[in-house]
Amino acid sequence: MNTAPTQPTGSFKSPFAVETPEGARGWQRLYPYYALLSEERRGFEESKFWFFDGMHNPEPLYPFDTIMTENWWVAASQMSSRVWALPPAMGIDHRIINGYLYVSPNAVTDPNRIAERQEHFARRAGHYFENWDEIFEKWTVKAEDCIARLRAMEFKPLPEYEPIESVLEHKGRYSSLELLSSYNRLIENMFEMGSYHFEMLNLGYGAYLTFREFCQSVFPGIADQTITDMVSGIDILLFRPDDELRKLAKLAVDLGVEKALLDGTSPEATLSDLGTTEAGCTWIAALEAAKDPWFWYSTGSGYCHADGVWMTDLRLPFTALKGYIAALQRGEDVRRPLDQILARREEVTAEYRALLPTEEDRQAFDSLINLARKVFPFVEDHNFYVEHLHHSIFWSKVRELGDLFVAHRFFDTNEDIFYLHRHEVYDALYDLIIGWAVGTEPRGETYWRPIVAERRRIRNALARWTPPPALGTPPDTITEPLTIMLWGITQETIEEWLGVDVDSAREFKGVAASAGKVSGKARVISDPDQLYAIQEGEILVCRITAPSWAPVFPRIKAAVSDVGGMMAHTAIICREYGLPAVVGTGFATARIKTGDTIEVDGNIGLVRILEEAAV
Repeated sequence: MNTAPTQPTGSFKSPFAVETPEGARGWQRLYPYYALLSEERRGFEESKFWFFDGMHNPEPLYPFDTIMTENWWVAASQMSSRVWALPPAMGIDHRIINGYLYVSPNAVTDPNRIAERQEHFARRAGHYFENWDEIFEKWTVKAEDCIARLRAMEFKPLPEYEPIESVLEHKGRYSSLELLSSYNRLIENMFEMGSYHFEMLNLGYGAYLTFREFCQSVFPGIADQTITDMVSGIDILLFRPDDELRKLAKLAVDLGVEKALLDGTSPEATLSDLGTTEAGCTWIAALEAAKDPWFWYSTGSGYCHADGVWMTDLRLPFTALKGYIAALQRGEDVRRPLDQILARREEVTAEYRALLPTEEDRQAFDSLINLARKVFPFVEDHNFYVEHLHHSIFWSKVRELGDLFVAHRFFDTNEDIFYLHRHEVYDALYDLIIGWAVGTEPRGETYWRPIVAERRRIRNALARWTPPPALGTPPDTITEPLTIMLWGITQETIEEWLGVDVDSAREFKGVAASAGKVSGKARVISDPDQLYAIQEGEILVCRITAPSWAPVFPRIKAAVSDVGGMMAHTAIICREYGLPAVVGTGFATARIKTGDTIEVDGNIGLVRILEEAAV
């Protein structure tokens, strides 16, 4: 990229000054033009604040996987800008830099424009808030229907001859058109779910943010952790897969088959061993009954096809089962401490409500906290329907389409499809159909293999680069609800990042996401496959956790993440498990190493390196 002049004090590096990693020259060809920085818009793009979205895409994007980022680029943004007309916030812009996704919230600052948008917002949001439960119920029906239609899709190689039924039934629509139509439906289904994803989500975050701002105004100095204590303890679907594992662990003990699970060297070997006894077969039947839908659970954010899914990779759930069985054998209660969390919620709520001086203040407090509690289940439950159940099935369908390309000699493996952008896949399909229709070898049989190989090499080079947490010019204000509540990006966050010297830093400030203070050995996780190395009592340090990591939380002391706010999954899971957590540190994984002794203070949002491990 072009170099840029020295940045003024108080700014991050210009996005145009970011150097291309060694071996990744030409990486821009992997992505569509509209997702890249452009010289003709240089002044505008340098003036914006860009932060790395390691929450959803911690690794460099595969070309096909950009469908996820491009999906929410529109879906999330249009809800804030055009549908709800959130008064101070427009959309969230995207750019891909060295293969990594950077995003930038857009603000509305003109008072007249804010007032105009407030009128639209009051009527539109008011309708949803007043009818929230009914709308949520209908939302679930829509989401389940979208998922059912996705499940029903099939991608099969084109036949040698069109089935005779097409002739005898005078269909007039043949396998070629059905293949193109199925692909179009697959892509449209993803965008449909993307629209449902954000139908209520921005409002949910907005309601929580309004409650937070009210508390900060009437209780000066109140900690974010205290505010979340008043909303925590609501049972949500995201905990259901982990709850199923706890039930399966108890069933194994009750049936007397726990030894097979504890001794098994792999899920496959364990299941083979269990299948030799009646009790073991009973347990396997219970496992199969729990799998769908609860094992359609991604070990990542659901936004990358390469993330493992419990349904096809049983290592994580079986590792968790061993831990729960061992705990049961020790006589421990493996249930989440929900009663304690609810008791704490009521205690804190009553304490702070009693501090309010007027009945008017108490009524406002009651109204806002009730709304925050009402919207919270959707804010989390949508995640199971969308990022896990739907997206995991979606990736399986794309792999099925990849198998079709392998059968027609375009690719060597079904994973090759992910090195094509979705628009290129349509072209490749049409090339394939032309060859089938005319009996000529399609150009795709020789065209795509060298391109896939080159793109694989480039992406591997990009994966060795560490993206900085922020680029560009810090904004005067941040008003976008998702940016604050989900990513944890605030003016304070930006100031902390500007002041960090990563090479020498021994302290990292972040969001005090879950209370408590502990010290212990760090376990730095950069890939879900590394989860199996976590030892009892270690402190998890990562860019971001996924909800499906919940089974490892009973084994750790605390969690630290580079990105995330009060409503990030790391924060929510830790609060529900009673573990200290600091999120949104920006640089923790770049500085902390596995084996370092660190202190995590979830009361004030501070992480300290106490002793560095020997290299």
